[in-house]
Parts: sequence; C-alpha cells; structure tokens
Amino acid sequence: MVMMKGKGLLRIDKRSPLPIYYQLKEGLREQIESGILKPHDRVPSERELEEMYHISRMTARRALSELEAEGYIYRARGRGSFVAEPKIRQGLLWLTSFTEDMRDRGMEAGAQVLGMEVIAGDEKLARRFGADPTEEFVKIQRLRLADGEPMALETSFLRRRFCEGIEWLDFTNRSLYKTLQEEYGLRFGRAEQTVEAKVADEFEAKLLGVKPGTPCLPWSGSPISTMARR
Repeated sequence: MVMMKGKGLLRIDKRSPLPIYYQLKEGLREQIESGILKPHDRVPSERELEEMYHISRMTARRALSELEAEGYIYRARGRGSFVAEPKIRQGLLWLTSFTEDMRDRGMEAGAQVLGMEVIAGDEKLARRFGADPTEEFVKIQRLRLADGEPMALETSFLRRRFCEGIEWLDFTNRSLYKTLQEEYGLRFGRAEQTVEAKVADEFEAKLLGVKPGTPCLPWSGSPISTMARR
C-alpha cells in the first residue's frame, strides 16, 4: 500500500505478464476505492513511486496519467496529485455472474486466465472485507470471453478461508459464482457497485481486441471488479 499514513507498499510482481504500470495503477485505484486513500489525500509523485518500487519515471508517469484520465486523481500545479471525490455508489438489486449474463444473451461464456495467486497479510484487502490483517486471499484475473470473443477484464478477490484450494482450479471454462455456490456452499447476500465511463489503455485494449482510447464501461464491486468493452 501507499507509503503515507504508515501503510506498506503495493504488491508489484515484475515477473507477472501484467505490465508494471498497470499493476501500479490498479493498486492505487483499489486503495482509492477501498478508502485507504481518501478524497484530497496526496498521491505519491512520479519520483517517489520511482524510488519506492524501483521502476522507471516513465512507468510511474503512465500510471498516474491514466488514473487522472479515469477521474481517480487530479493534479494541482506546483503541489502534486491528489485523490478525486468518489464516484456514486449504489447497492445491487440482484447478483448474476458473467456466465449467467452471457447465457441469457444466448452466448457461450469462457475465459483466459491471466493470473491466480494467494495473497497474505494485505491490510488493504483485509480492511475492504472486514477481515483480520493476517488473513489469506485468492486473487483471480481473467479475460472474459463470449462465443470466443474478448468481452471483459475481470479481477476477483476471495477470502481463502471460505474456499480453500480454489486457487488450484482451472477457471478457463468454469463459473466462479457457480463454483462458490455448488462446491463451497457459499451464497452472496449483498453487493455494492460503482459505474463510470473510461477509455481503454494500451494493455486493456490489446486484451479486449479494440483500439487504445476505445470507450469502455468499468465497474467495481466486492468481491469482483470488471472492465467491459461497450
């Protein structure tokens, strides 16, 4: 997590197929959405990010520029970057999985798994889920497909204590919701979702099969956040 207010550093995996700037951007975005970074808190500068994560200035600049373009931060001349006011949030009236949504549209759902890992001792996730700081989580990142065509980028965070061993399952053609319900006996009772428009960056555009700058519809909720092409 960010260095301010006694927080630790964000988790950056330089061996991951996900670009470093994208990991940094998403990590900061998650901190903003979870309330660790609050409106008008100062965001680390390019130089600070460069020193903390041993990355290039260009990588840090790109992460901050995209957060600004997506409305998560704003810049004040001579002062730095700050967290913007939050997006409107609302409760969901019903919960459906991507697989169910595609089936209702007469399409076959699929996925390309981009990454899956167990995360331990992440204060940011623990706070977001109301869990103990030492608790383990499973992170699943997938490119969602509909009839073989890229449709959405999806990142899921799960409390491992409720679904031990799920990190060993292949979610290429498996519904996460259905797996949690049928194999682990879990039921979703409540969700909160944020929706706003954005444009796809170079990495997201490549995965979704669109041009950089294409309008997309991102939303975030617990335990899943997704960005879908329009």
